[in-house]
Parts: sequence; C-alpha cells; structure tokens
Amino acid sequence: MNTAYLSIGTNMGDREEFLRLAIGSLSATAGIESVETSSIYETVPVGVTDQADFLNIVVRVKTVLEPLQLLAECQRIEQELGRVRTIRWGPRTADLDILLYNTEIIDSKTLSVPHPRMRERAFVLIPLTEIAPECIDPITGRLFREESVMQEDGVVLWKARKTNEYNRP
Repeated sequence: MNTAYLSIGTNMGDREEFLRLAIGSLSATAGIESVETSSIYETVPVGVTDQADFLNIVVRVKTVLEPLQLLAECQRIEQELGRVRTIRWGPRTADLDILLYNTEIIDSKTLSVPHPRMRERAFVLIPLTEIAPECIDPITGRLFREESVMQEDGVVLWKARKTNEYNRP
C-alpha cells in the first residue's frame, strides 16, 4: 500500500463544497483505500493576485494506484468539478496536486514529486505538517515543519478538522 499526500485548493463558487466534492471523489476512486484530511486554511492567491482567496487542504491517501494513475485520477476529478485551465495560477474550482508519493523522487515530463514548489508554500506545508508532523522531505532529508516558509503570514485557519467529517477510514 502506498501513501500519497495531495494538496487541494479552490477559490471559485462555494469553496467548501468544492473541497467536499473533491474529497468525496477521491474516496470513491477505485484503488484509494483511505482518505484523511487536514483542517481547511484560507490563503491569499500566489502568482496571479487579482482573484479571490483560496481554501486549501492536504489529504493523505492510502492507495494501490501508481503515481501516474493517481495523477490521472486527480486530473479527472478536476475536470468533473469544472476546472478550466486558461490562466496559470488563475482562479479554479479545484486544483489537486500530488505533493509526495511514499518517499519517491519522480522527475518526468508529466509529474514531479515531491511537488517542485511545495517548500515555498506555507499554504501547503502548514496543512501537510498538521496531518504528518514527522514528514521528511525525501530530497533534503529535513522535516517539512522546519522550513522557514512555515513562519510566513497569509495562511489562516478557516475551519478546524473534525474527525470523520470528510475522512473515510
């Protein structure tokens, strides 16, 4: 069984509902055995700043899917939820990124793991270290919670995680 960590973000429409729908789709995906979520965090946009604030979570999944299969499922869920890729880092109904897959380092044309920009993003590392405080960066060997970006402002707890609210064992 593989352990993967995914980041899910949304800043369009009913943001919490899009998170709930993405989690539900992950939970219903064949080959995914369990889904555990972090609390929900609200963050200012990165890159294109003239857009609504994001809600972000990190989910831990146990899966038999291989990395590219998991990527395909994430992209399928984004499309189901109406994601349209017109502006890089622009508004989106759902953005699902694979952050980590076991302790593997993957650098292919279609997938980079660990996610290449995750160390720069408090909105990724704060929820990641909430559900996996001892998680180690497979490239640097350091704990993610020790990254300096963890001290940055702009990531606000929006809704604390409630056991089993979105989670499926």
